[in-house]
Amino acid sequence: MKRKQKDFDQYLYHDIEDEVKAEEYLKVSLPLIGAVVMNFNGLESELDSALCEMFSDRSDSLGLLVLHKMQYATKVDLFQRFCDDFHRAFTVENEFYPELVAKLKEVGRLRNVVVHADWESTDEEGFTFIRVQINKQGMKQEYIQFSQDSLDKIVDLIGEARQQLESYWEKRGEIFASW
Repeated sequence: MKRKQKDFDQYLYHDIEDEVKAEEYLKVSLPLIGAVVMNFNGLESELDSALCEMFSDRSDSLGLLVLHKMQYATKVDLFQRFCDDFHRAFTVENEFYPELVAKLKEVGRLRNVVVHADWESTDEEGFTFIRVQINKQGMKQEYIQFSQDSLDKIVDLIGEARQQLESYWEKRGEIFASW
């Protein structure tokens, strides 16, 4: 995904020269944005289930009490701490585990970029306003270009993370059962 910045000038304003072309771009993008949200929600649900089972294999209620109102990033951190402890206790390493954790974090970041983007500011090239960046050099408006290809890749990455989580969870269950 390409990024661009422009200096903030007095008002938060977005240059959209060809609104018809921008609308056409959004018509193509909207189903993909929905796919990002839907697939991410499925991944988060799988993560919730895994965490609930870590608390108790008899009922999800204890896990749900803990996870209630917990943000995704915090759930990933909790999952990582539980898994690190599991690996220490059983003295096993899973070569795909570090990649899984990194992927869970990355899809969370990408989902946030997609969901919190100001889609009504999308221009004819697909650049969409995502935030105002404030630093010593001043204020800059930051834009990211969501292409159909980049949104497809985000959906695919979420699917890969979900598959890796399922595979990891199966392998973890086998280790636990053979103990």
